[in-house]
Amino acid sequence: MDRIDSGRRVIAAPPETVYQALLDRESLEAWLPPEGMRGRIDRWDPRPGGGFRMVLTYLDASAAPGKSSDATDVVEVGFADLVPAERVVQLAVFESEDPAFAGTMTMTWELAAAGDGTEVTVTATDVPSGIGQADHETGIASSLANLASFAETR
Repeated sequence: MDRIDSGRRVIAAPPETVYQALLDRESLEAWLPPEGMRGRIDRWDPRPGGGFRMVLTYLDASAAPGKSSDATDVVEVGFADLVPAERVVQLAVFESEDPAFAGTMTMTWELAAAGDGTEVTVTATDVPSGIGQADHETGIASSLANLASFAETR
């Protein structure tokens, strides 16, 4: 059975606000990098078939060597499906010479109204074997916490 990494969080913001945070370049740069990283988007095309290239830089590379270089993870992300206020499906490919990080990982962001907020469920499938599940799920939880802080102040 294929490994599935996931995370879930209720965010005190409407689905439309959360969806916009998933599809706005500056917003993604602000909230997507997990704790201990910062991000920069080099290319941006927010439509089905489009995508972006993000460079994630470790603030302390000695504790976590990157996939693309000692200090960075570079990822090419394609938008496979965009359903306003409901779902964003991303296809992520890491730039790495290490075959343990090869392949296309699918990240599905599901949004569902939950009272006055939004339940966000993130599911990652086809995760490269070089990415540890516990570390990945910690990173997903960190990004969801950042998304909550970001969206709840909009």
